[in-house]
Formats: sequence, structure tokens, C-alpha cells
Amino acid sequence: MTQDFLSEVSLYGPGFFYAAWTVFWLTILTIVVSWACGLAAAIGHGSKWKAARMASAFYIWFIRGTPTLIQVFIIYFGLPQFGIRLSPFAAGVFSLGLNSGAYVAEIVRAGLSAIPRGQTESALALGFSPAETMRSIILPQVFRIILPAITNEAISTLKNTSLLSTITVVELTLYAQTLIAATFRPFEFYIAVAVIYLLLTTVLTQLAAWLERHYAKLS
Repeated sequence: MTQDFLSEVSLYGPGFFYAAWTVFWLTILTIVVSWACGLAAAIGHGSKWKAARMASAFYIWFIRGTPTLIQVFIIYFGLPQFGIRLSPFAAGVFSLGLNSGAYVAEIVRAGLSAIPRGQTESALALGFSPAETMRSIILPQVFRIILPAITNEAISTLKNTSLLSTITVVELTLYAQTLIAATFRPFEFYIAVAVIYLLLTTVLTQLAAWLERHYAKLS
């Protein structure tokens, strides 16, 4: 059984590598989009403008209240009705980025609330602009506070890339399903996919642990 398992997996190894590489880039790009959306929503939630607060609140409410898969379908199948056509890869990054961004917004908002307001007031009194205060003083501290939570969200994002098999993105899950349809060996290939995801999440976890140790030395 073990020999058959290894021979099956090694035969299709290059394909698994390519699919894993696709998952890697999906995850990286999705994290970038989610952090941008999350930071914008978190700042908007505390804005003095009512329209920004309402838009941020609606975004977080809608995303957190609907299934991720439905959001993927809305972006990929729904937007073309309005003349916006995205490739499966781009639709996947955009939909997962929007989804994760709502959770990142709540994480960032919690981090911002943990920073004493006096730091902002002191920085403004010293002549810093609001943007400089946020970039140079507030956000570095927030990043240290939210690093564990943001790591968990990044891991969830990585695993959510498997949903993109439903819109024909050839990542690990869809590649495995293609092989299973040809070989009728679901156990071997789903185990291989699970192992690859486990390796990717372990690398991400170790990177986050290194960052925590790095910032602990600086503090």
C-alpha cells in the first residue's frame, strides 16, 4: 500500500508542485488584498465621516454574514452581468481578499483600540501629521499586538484557496480531483493534498513565530 501510494504521488509530483505554487501565489496576493481592505475598513469604522463608518460597517456585516463560497460565486459569476469579467485566478484573489479583509478589519480595530489615545495626541502635538502618526507610531505597535491573530487569518486564507476549485482555478484540490477521476484513487491523492497543505501552513506558522521573536527582541 505504501509503495503504491508513493509511486502514484511521485508520478504526478510535478503537477502537485505546480498546483502548490499556484496556492502559494493565491495566498500571498490574497493576504495583500485582505490587509489593504481590512486596514481601510478599520480606519473607516473609526472615521469622523458617517458615510465611511456606514460603508465599513456594511462591508464587515455582509462579508461575515454570508458563506465564503457564495462570495466567490458572486464575484466570478455575478460581476460579468455588469460587464466586469475576471479570470478565475483574479476572481479568486479578489473574492478571498474581500472575505478575509472583513476579519482583518476586526483584528486591526481591536489592535487600534489597545493603543492609548494619548500617543496619537502627543504625536500630533509634536507636529506629526495624522498619516505620519498612523504609519510611524501607531501601526508598528498594532502589528505586534495583532500578529498572532493575523497569522491565524492568513492560515485560514491559505486553506480557503481550496474553494477556488469550484471556479476552475487549478490549485491542489482541483488537480487532485482531476487525478482521482482518471485513476479512481481518492485516498492517496487527498492524503497528498492534505500533507502539502500541512507543510504550507507549518511554514507560515514558523514564519509568524520568527516574526514574534524578532519583535520581542526589539521591544
